[in-house]
Amino acid sequence: MASFWEILRMESGEQLDDMHTYVSQPDAPGVRPAVIVVQEIFGVSPHIQAIADRFASEGYFAVAPAMFHRYNNSESVRGTNPIFGYGEEDVPERNKARDQVTNDSIVQDIDTTIDWLKRHPRVDGENIGIVGFCFGGRVVYLASSSCPGIKAGSMFYGGNIMRASGDGPSAFERTANISCPVMGNFGEEDQNPSPEDVSKIEAELQKHGKVYDFKTYPGAGHGFYCDERASYLKDAAEDAFARTLDWFQKHMSRVAAAA
Repeated sequence: MASFWEILRMESGEQLDDMHTYVSQPDAPGVRPAVIVVQEIFGVSPHIQAIADRFASEGYFAVAPAMFHRYNNSESVRGTNPIFGYGEEDVPERNKARDQVTNDSIVQDIDTTIDWLKRHPRVDGENIGIVGFCFGGRVVYLASSSCPGIKAGSMFYGGNIMRASGDGPSAFERTANISCPVMGNFGEEDQNPSPEDVSKIEAELQKHGKVYDFKTYPGAGHGFYCDERASYLKDAAEDAFARTLDWFQKHMSRVAAAA
């Protein structure tokens, strides 16, 4: 597979913003379905890049937009990909970056990514999926209700789905507008989302007649997919990834068009 960084440009108020986006594409020629891989709170880290590479190895055109590109402090500038560590000492800066993101900016970033994918000659623009982890899981839920062009979504332990971010309703309050099938992979020992949160989200999806598939893994906590963290649980991680591949194959065309 070939990987590289692309810069997607968008208007943000009175200025232009550059969103660095990691791209990983299959070696085999031809038009492919695409998967948007949404970062954790840690940024488009090597771990997230490896996930994009893994989807590319499965035949998808994978992209991971750096959704903290608007974040800035004394040591960073707009248009970059801030990456934060896993330690407790990194929590204040991680939270600061997260809290500068609003629902409106998330929708703009995902819409911009979808538009770029639809115009790319190697992408089947009618078959674009989205997968996200932690912070990215909430992005999946929000985008599924607010970003036209997504065929299927899979979220891994999406936190703060019921929390408002900026003006307007929360991701949870937009459930009625979800327009694609949504998968969820959760940990029984997680507290964000907790099993009670997952039950509320599931009930809301049922209430509005949405297509979904949720699974909660016994003994798993938050971040169980990340093999760089102590919370990694190999069996749960591999099962959740396999479920996601099956989900995308079920709801997205895997037939590559002619090159």
